[in-house]
Amino acid sequence: MKYNKIFGALSIMMVLIVFSSCLSEKPGDDKLVTYVNPFIGTGGHGHTYPGAALPFGMVQLSPDNGTSGWDWCSGYHISDSVIAGFSHLHLSGTGIGDLADISVLPINKRVTPDTLNGGTSYMRKYWSKFSHDSEKAEPGYYSVYLDDSKVKVELTTTLRTGFHRYEFNEDGPRKIVFDLGFKINWDKPVETYIKVDDGLITGYRRSVGWARNQIIYFAARFNQPIIDFTGIDSGTPNRGSEISGPGVQGVFSFSEEDSKTVLLKVGLSSASIEGALRSLNEEIPDWDFDRVRKEASEVWEKQLQRVSIKTEDQDQKTIFYTALYHSLLAPALYSDLNNEYTGPDSEVHSTNGDKRFTVFSLWDTFRAAHPLFTLILPEEVPGLINSMLSFYRESGLLPVWELEGNETNTMIGYHSIPVIADAYLKGFTGFDEEEAFEAMMKSSLQNSRGLHFYRKLGFIPADKENESVSKALEYAYDDWSIAAMAKKMGKEKEYKEYINRAAYYKNHFDPSTKFMRGKLENGEWKTPFDPLYSNHRDDEYTEGNAWQYTWFVPHDVKGLIGLMGGKESFITKLDSLFEMKESVTGENASNDISGLIGQYAHGNEPSHHIAYLYNYAGAPWKTQSMVRRILNQMYHNNPDGLSGNEDCGQMSAWYILSSLGFYPVNPSEGIYVIGSPLFDKVSFNTGSGKTFKVLVNNNSDQNKYIQSVKLNGKDLERCYIYHKEILDGGSLEMTMGSQPNLELWSQDSAFPPSMSE
Repeated sequence: MKYNKIFGALSIMMVLIVFSSCLSEKPGDDKLVTYVNPFIGTGGHGHTYPGAALPFGMVQLSPDNGTSGWDWCSGYHISDSVIAGFSHLHLSGTGIGDLADISVLPINKRVTPDTLNGGTSYMRKYWSKFSHDSEKAEPGYYSVYLDDSKVKVELTTTLRTGFHRYEFNEDGPRKIVFDLGFKINWDKPVETYIKVDDGLITGYRRSVGWARNQIIYFAARFNQPIIDFTGIDSGTPNRGSEISGPGVQGVFSFSEEDSKTVLLKVGLSSASIEGALRSLNEEIPDWDFDRVRKEASEVWEKQLQRVSIKTEDQDQKTIFYTALYHSLLAPALYSDLNNEYTGPDSEVHSTNGDKRFTVFSLWDTFRAAHPLFTLILPEEVPGLINSMLSFYRESGLLPVWELEGNETNTMIGYHSIPVIADAYLKGFTGFDEEEAFEAMMKSSLQNSRGLHFYRKLGFIPADKENESVSKALEYAYDDWSIAAMAKKMGKEKEYKEYINRAAYYKNHFDPSTKFMRGKLENGEWKTPFDPLYSNHRDDEYTEGNAWQYTWFVPHDVKGLIGLMGGKESFITKLDSLFEMKESVTGENASNDISGLIGQYAHGNEPSHHIAYLYNYAGAPWKTQSMVRRILNQMYHNNPDGLSGNEDCGQMSAWYILSSLGFYPVNPSEGIYVIGSPLFDKVSFNTGSGKTFKVLVNNNSDQNKYIQSVKLNGKDLERCYIYHKEILDGGSLEMTMGSQPNLELWSQDSAFPPSMSE
């Protein structure tokens, strides 16, 4: 989609300047929640939302601008000045827009339906302007003043229930509208229902869009008597106690004699009204808004305290803890308090006491977000794996990009596989490993998305399948993950089959150009060939070009170095990637190709491992320099502080791990390749009662090069550390300098492992 602009460039610039100055002030106490700025990523192409949520919570209660467009995928963008409502489900940083379910809007006017306006568009006249000066956001809380409606809005949340506080500041009508017809971007309601019974409001909203068959049930109560309820279907009022239709509204009126402060609680369930009612009754049994807000803040504080950093740079501290905050917004809880949820087969299922999660942006998050969870949130990992296995049992395949119980089939690969393999190879239990392996095999044996060509030919023909090169490279990596798990499980036959498939990446490498290229079914290279060219609609590459995708062989970097002609040739090619002056070509190049350093695109995931590849060729100091540059250049403490879509935590997870000093180039391998640490001291609990510390001496912006490294007091003679070494606790101590140490890790014995070994 084209980038919708409400304001001109000057207006957006002024908004960014205001927010940068007012949100980057030094926090007033030592609580880590005060270092979180939820507005980071709400500008530019970050696609984040500023509203209230809990870690992995079902509810994301946030404002919507009512604007459809690519930069409103979360429902909100900092350039906007209108609020259309406050809805309960949102996506953080995705490239496609959906959700915004159960939208609520307080107004101080009579509602006059209008059938002539198509049933829902008449609601636009009740939307309100607002000023960013009146907004406040912190973990678990959001507030704003609606200028037209003269209402102060405050929002907080529990895991499954949203809590609203509305303060009407003028005499006159006090009305609150439930707009189940509200929609943005791909979302479209098809069946909605509201019922009012003795002050209890129940209903549901079924919609189609990116999630092709989504349903959410709700139960709600106000703290004041409802003196009038009017249901509206297609612009026509209905005075009964219930109403249904493709996109209904419910208008609730309150006495002007009662308090000007109206409270509202909305419980959710993906399975039933009964489940939503239990959320409402048990998660917030009283009307103490400030208590719920405080408890939400305490939940976030506990999670943020999992990682402690020491730095004098307050902006860096804010960027870090905001990144940690963003990385814990997804996946989202999907099962209700009855342990029920609606599966991809549209049937209600039980979790047998476990938690079921949704919103798996796996093409993004398999790279760093899920490996991060294995380090700092290990207790949640089995639940995430079991959620994928539940999806397999209910749909027949592991999820590709699962959203609210629906398979969107967005993006490429079968990246549940490296997430499961990573957990298994790191020793996680609590899921059926045989079922997991069976599911992995089944996903890899499909005949869709080019896989039948891949298995038959060892490559994917560009004249038969779109995005052929990217698909083949990512399948090869996923197949390596299957092979690695098969080897540990003693499945020799499967290991041999999949380790062979993992080498299929070589069939797309053209030695004459030293690029991964599209190949025709007859084995000839597709021509013409321009490594800068990208076409979002019809191309051999996914959201990228040959410069960006040639490096995606994370399981066999040594093999790629061999194809390139050796270490010197490999390093020269890498240097060219970062130093290129030419731009991406192609009229339909993806908007996701952003955050460019040469042709390196940090704003999109295929590039995220590339800066670390120098370590595999004996030039780790080049990794150190480039990683530090990316950390400082691509992340900022303002709304435009992300160089691309946040993508459900992946952009933030890259920052977290890289700022600690290491990154999982091969996410399933249990190995972290060392870069350049940003902070003077880091410590975190490994989940086993032990603490791992990163201690950095002589650190500064200029001193970005590692001079020496000690692991638990002994010289580290390799440029990587193992997951187990972190779990065992201890310390990684680095001494920094302003000039590269060209001898450090320059020998082959220091390089990270590769499949070709």
